Amino acid sequence: MSDLMSDRLIQATEIARAAGQLALDHFHRRDALVITTKRHVTDLVSEADREVETLIRDALTRAFPEDAQLGEEHGISPGQSGFTWVIDPIDGTAPYLNGLPGWCVSIGGCDADGPALGVIYAPMLDEIFVAARGMGATLNGAPIGVAQGDLRSGLLGVGANDRVASERVGQMLADLMEAGSAWVRYGSGALMLAWVAAGRLVGYAEPRMSAWDCMAGYALINEAGGRVLSFPDGELITEPAPVLGAGPAVYDELTALCGFGTAKDW
Repeated sequence: MSDLMSDRLIQATEIARAAGQLALDHFHRRDALVITTKRHVTDLVSEADREVETLIRDALTRAFPEDAQLGEEHGISPGQSGFTWVIDPIDGTAPYLNGLPGWCVSIGGCDADGPALGVIYAPMLDEIFVAARGMGATLNGAPIGVAQGDLRSGLLGVGANDRVASERVGQMLADLMEAGSAWVRYGSGALMLAWVAAGRLVGYAEPRMSAWDCMAGYALINEAGGRVLSFPDGELITEPAPVLGAGPAVYDELTALCGFGTAKDW
């Protein structure tokens, strides 16, 4: 791993911890937060989301002014280095606002070769997942790896949202159950991807997800010995797409069962 990538990883880890502390401070005072809706009544954003993303972006800009940034709340800003930071300040806003622990800060990075770096910090669980290309993946400093069993050997994580027709999601879940899979849905897709990297889930699948939800998790899964579905790059990085990550013994079967194909197929 290059010295620059190592520096990016060190900085991202420190920034994620600071962002997590700010998010946690707001979490303990969440009844006072100003909350608005985005696409629909369950797609929420709070002033905490915006403040945490601002903290992350400002810190990254100071450390790496040549890098581009893409965040859920403040969009995309261009860069010249070929490296793009992909930021979700609070993934799992609905659990966060309802006092549940299933949320995290997600800071990912990608370049021309795909996912390159990932830091996912869950303050309520006191867990930080860290990975960079060629460096492996860790949880609180200890090495982690994906599960080695098949689709029926453990729990599968799933996600869904209003971007996909309910009958398509229902069919996917029915097909997974028919195949003998036991699936769960937690509050944060980013956190479930981290759990795939840690071997807690055998895989994760969601028909439509944004880059800021998955980029850090993809880097973690790759470095933990798993496989991920490619995510669009270039100008298409801002568009939602199918997301899937799993251990090597699960990936092919899960891909076939979900049948995501291209984004337009879903």
